[in-house]
Amino acid sequence: MRIFSVSIRPGDKIISTDLSLWPENATFVSYLKLLKNTYFLRWLWNSLVITVSTSFIGVCLASTAAYAFSRFKFPAKKWGLIILLSTQMIPAGMLILPLFLMIMKLGLMNTYLGMIIAYSVSSLPFSIWILKGYYDTIPRSLEEAALVDGTNQIGAFWRIILPLSTPALSIAFLFNFTMAWNEYLVARVILFSSKQYTWPLGLFELQGQYITQWGMFAAGSILVTVPVLAVFLYSSKWLVSGLTLGSVKG
Repeated sequence: MRIFSVSIRPGDKIISTDLSLWPENATFVSYLKLLKNTYFLRWLWNSLVITVSTSFIGVCLASTAAYAFSRFKFPAKKWGLIILLSTQMIPAGMLILPLFLMIMKLGLMNTYLGMIIAYSVSSLPFSIWILKGYYDTIPRSLEEAALVDGTNQIGAFWRIILPLSTPALSIAFLFNFTMAWNEYLVARVILFSSKQYTWPLGLFELQGQYITQWGMFAAGSILVTVPVLAVFLYSSKWLVSGLTLGSVKG
């Protein structure tokens, strides 16, 4: 509420010590300036395209990889899981240089696809662990019954495992969504055109060397919470079961 209060203050009262939530002479000029005088809607669109694409790709790849780790036996399976877990211990700053070199050599700098690849790579390990733990709670007898009825392994995964894993899939999607939506460092390295900026980079442009447009900054902070809030409200019915059922086996 305090950020909203700053966003509707008149320009001459931005640094006022008044703590009222609805300031005197409240105005929505900061919102109008943000929408008309900047590329804010473009920044928001860029973030939505990159974030939603990253979330869907991450869930698709993680769901199949986690199924392999959960149901099949293959060499170095245990070590594969340990390596995936250990990648989550690497500080995000250490990944910037290798991600930059990879995206640059692929010729995907300042593109949606470059950002999607960079985000998908960093979000996969955690998603695989979430889904693998959930798959372990699903009885194998359900798949065996489907195989007896004539379907194959892929059909059992598609018709049995995925519908039962909706809570875990929603958790993985939300993790990927929030990670990509709020990320700044990787975007700062890969994107260099103001029209291609995501919203964190765009809002940073409002902070100058000598002056910061706090009213527009606060207005942008309020507006960028709307998509995330909508996603969480829609998926809230799956959150509790998704967080708890995958935590134990059996």
